[in-house]
Amino acid sequence: MSRFWTDKIASLDPYVPGEQPQDKQYIKLNTNESPYSPSSKALAAMHEQVSEKLRLYPDPNCQTLKNALAKNYGVNANQVFVGNGSDEVLALAFMGYFAGDKPLAFADITYSFYKVYANLYGIEPKIIPLTESFDIDPTDYENLDVSGVVITNPNAPTGKALPLSDIEKVLKANPDVVVLVDEAYVDFGAQSAVSLVNQYPNLMVVQTFSKSRALAGIRVGYAIAQPELIDGLERLKNSFNSYPIDRIALAGATAAVEDAEYLQEICDKTIATREWAVTELEKLGFEVLPSATNFVFVTHPEKDAETLYLSLKEQGILVRYFGKKPRIGEYLRITIGTDAEMQALIDALSA
Repeated sequence: MSRFWTDKIASLDPYVPGEQPQDKQYIKLNTNESPYSPSSKALAAMHEQVSEKLRLYPDPNCQTLKNALAKNYGVNANQVFVGNGSDEVLALAFMGYFAGDKPLAFADITYSFYKVYANLYGIEPKIIPLTESFDIDPTDYENLDVSGVVITNPNAPTGKALPLSDIEKVLKANPDVVVLVDEAYVDFGAQSAVSLVNQYPNLMVVQTFSKSRALAGIRVGYAIAQPELIDGLERLKNSFNSYPIDRIALAGATAAVEDAEYLQEICDKTIATREWAVTELEKLGFEVLPSATNFVFVTHPEKDAETLYLSLKEQGILVRYFGKKPRIGEYLRITIGTDAEMQALIDALSA
């Protein structure tokens, strides 16, 4: 602690990302990255930008990317906001739409950055527990007096997905506040709420290029909502950082959106590997929650989660262990890798 720290800095409990050890080569199944290369079209577009063009600022409006995303999702370009990873998009949404006098509702077991942002912006969390089976019950989000609602769908780290009908129930129960649906993993088997955006002025859908599009390294995320909500994010962005996306990332992300065939190909491969891995893990006695993501959330009735995590790490395989947190202290989150990587995991666990 520094004597120059403000009370705000001292009070923060920062987000802790998945470990990235550098001591040796690991099979990384702990941070939900794609095991596959980005689209070749995206790589070519990024290579093209590595030139004298880098002396110039990028387009602050990211118009080519907004146009590509709008076309892809069947919305207008003024319904799309682009930020430096979905985390920045979430941060601006929390600042602009939830930092009021009322609490913000989100689940007890979900993306842990929500609590960090709430603390940063002085927002009181209203924690709503998942059911005993780790589901979000939409009736728990009725009759709330809150500044907003955040739902991760599919949820993380559980991997479970809600149908659109349940998302609509939450929207209808909270018509006067923003309902933010964080869809970081939606391409792996869930229904996107983007189709509901034009029906509900309080809906904001947030997605990322880090998972299904295999571009975690360029940090691009986006929101889709009705124009008035998007304009609010633009006002905040232009008061904070007018150029959140560099020229290389902008070119790569745009090309990735336009390569829908490759997106489908690697999502299909990930889903097929996930289903195989679930079968193999269950053969070893693991209980595996139903997953619509590129990871599985597992527990073993006879094996300690921390012991398994440490043993796998010794063997060069990283999985995510969240510590002795309430309700999930005996669970591991395992990213779906290639077939070979998942076979190595199963072999290590079998041994």
